[in-house]
Amino acid sequence: MIRMTEPNQLRPVPDHRPAAGGIAARARAAAGPKYLDGLNPEQREAVETLDGPVLVLAGAGTGKTRVLTTRIAHILSQGRARPGEILAVTFTNKAAREMKLRLSQMLGQAVEGMPWLGTFHSIGGRILRSHAEMAQLKSNFTVLDVDDQIRLLKQLLQAEDIDEKRWPARMLAGLIDGWKNRGLMPGQVPAGEAAMFANGKGGKLYASYQERLKILNAADFGDLLLENIRIFREHPDVLRQYQHRFKFILVDEYQDTNVAQYLWLRLLSQAPTSSSLPGLTRQSSFFARVFRSVMDTRARV
Repeated sequence: MIRMTEPNQLRPVPDHRPAAGGIAARARAAAGPKYLDGLNPEQREAVETLDGPVLVLAGAGTGKTRVLTTRIAHILSQGRARPGEILAVTFTNKAAREMKLRLSQMLGQAVEGMPWLGTFHSIGGRILRSHAEMAQLKSNFTVLDVDDQIRLLKQLLQAEDIDEKRWPARMLAGLIDGWKNRGLMPGQVPAGEAAMFANGKGGKLYASYQERLKILNAADFGDLLLENIRIFREHPDVLRQYQHRFKFILVDEYQDTNVAQYLWLRLLSQAPTSSSLPGLTRQSSFFARVFRSVMDTRARV
């Protein structure tokens, strides 16, 4: 676990590490690749530690994303993995584009062949399309936007003769989204929560909604990870395929992950691989313990 120094904080430099700005530190920096230039000792340690799990804890503006991107460049330049063997997850498409741009600048070439650098949902969607039949879908399924989702839920409310003014479709959409973000299929929703909508009909409506999506060959945003989790659990051979594919897993802004994203990452990380958490490098049981520790901490805050 590596804690990056805040810009306005100073702390004693451990004896085993060359002092910043000293002769030893300058010599060490000069001996490394150009993409390591400008990294402080903690950042460089996070980048160069390629065996075992790495968790980067740091405040805003201290260069976590830069460390993640430089780490990918280092993995590639050291030949530790091919581009298609690295899973790098971000929260926004903009962040993914910026990471690819930075990598091309660091390595002096366009970043190609990194199909697994993207957002949770874009990568989850790609996996789901590859195994759509396991989710009772076709590979050309449609991803519903919020407006389409609301229209479909209104139809279900009408079919159940539920007053949409008293029990708005948008409220039900919010409940379903929350359940999916927690990795809950219809049969896993706690009875007390299912009873919160339309006098106990929330769970039934969630199940009907999922059934209707299958009929329409459609999925919503939450399904892109939820169906991945279900496929991984019900088809261990598929899970192993991806576990063995990814030699390194790196996650930007890990502190913002929800439960479904955590479950998805935990399943993929349960094989001997390296993972990085700025905000993962993976090594099976230790990695899972780090995940649980951070999640428990977040739950108490």
